[in-house]
Amino acid sequence: MERKISDADFECTALVLQGGGALGSYQAGVYEALHEHGVEPDWIAGISIGAINSAIIAGNAPGDRLDALRGFWDTVTASGTMPWSDYVMGPWTADEGRQVTNRIEAGRAMLTGVPGFYTPRVPPPSLRSDGSPGASSYYDTSKLRSTLERLVDFDRINHTKAMRFGVGAVNVRSGNFAYFDNETATIIPEHIMASGALPPAFEAVEIDGEHYWDGGLVSNTPLDWILNTYPLHDTLAFQVDLWTAYGKVPRNLGEVATRLKEVQFSSRTRSSTDNFRRLQKARGALSEILALLPPELRGHEAARYLADIADPCVYNIVQLIYRSPDWELESKDYEFSRISMLEHWKAGYVDAQYTLAHGEIFKHPKESHGVQVFDFCTPGAETVK
Repeated sequence: MERKISDADFECTALVLQGGGALGSYQAGVYEALHEHGVEPDWIAGISIGAINSAIIAGNAPGDRLDALRGFWDTVTASGTMPWSDYVMGPWTADEGRQVTNRIEAGRAMLTGVPGFYTPRVPPPSLRSDGSPGASSYYDTSKLRSTLERLVDFDRINHTKAMRFGVGAVNVRSGNFAYFDNETATIIPEHIMASGALPPAFEAVEIDGEHYWDGGLVSNTPLDWILNTYPLHDTLAFQVDLWTAYGKVPRNLGEVATRLKEVQFSSRTRSSTDNFRRLQKARGALSEILALLPPELRGHEAARYLADIADPCVYNIVQLIYRSPDWELESKDYEFSRISMLEHWKAGYVDAQYTLAHGEIFKHPKESHGVQVFDFCTPGAETVK
């Protein structure tokens, strides 16, 4: 595909996808817009549903990625297709009516599962003996493995190395964050499933004798990993979040539950980028000091170590954050209706198209060690250069 907007001045174009369950089709919409503009990632990393979307993108040739993403999202929303709004009657506003239909669809996902993703355990875990299969989760995700094997070419991820790929999970025993990268590990379906194994809904996934849960329990974005992995590169990073850190003060218990999830799972990207900007400023100061050293000291082991840390790379971080309408509830991350999926996808596409129209995101920071952060879609957000 002919590139319409050049990102070639950056050594690395990264796509970073946060966790958020059913909201994840927003990320697919973002990718569709990037693809149309000829912006393809060199490095993709994800957590939870972001890991699934990342695997589908990395595990397919560029021309097949959108079809594979549609295949996944059409599969998992196949049961949530009834136009409930045509049948739900009552003295409600349009928003209130949509809340009712969303609760119905979320209840369906809880009771019957999601096609190609998970099914309820029968008998339930409370009726199983300790340590037996299925005793530690409410749902069986074996169907997800089959879906991944159908839609993802793991040989492409591991051997073609056309794209660097990674997913994050949490080691259940140690409680530490683990990052699985195709530079250092052979990626298999279990790595993707582990990244999305959110307890107690889903069971921990065993890999090489260790058990792993959803990476969002510790960090819901792998952005820090990409920014701080050596060797450093001039990087254009698209950070796609499904939970906003900003929100209203709740007025009822339902809004409390919604806001709690937003606070718990938002990436707090602005805080991370503020810290990273301070680190880059320190690297710049270190470079200036190293330049003042006499030649006989520059060869010292400590000076060589500091020179590696002071590598003068630059970064543009482009934030795209899903903003929920008022009628979406605390169940929005497991409300797998077809209509909601299509709305999320369209929102991601529209936000990305609007963002890509701002050509400054493709221009290097003027300063060595510079960091620019762009957010054109969040009301009240500042673009920091």
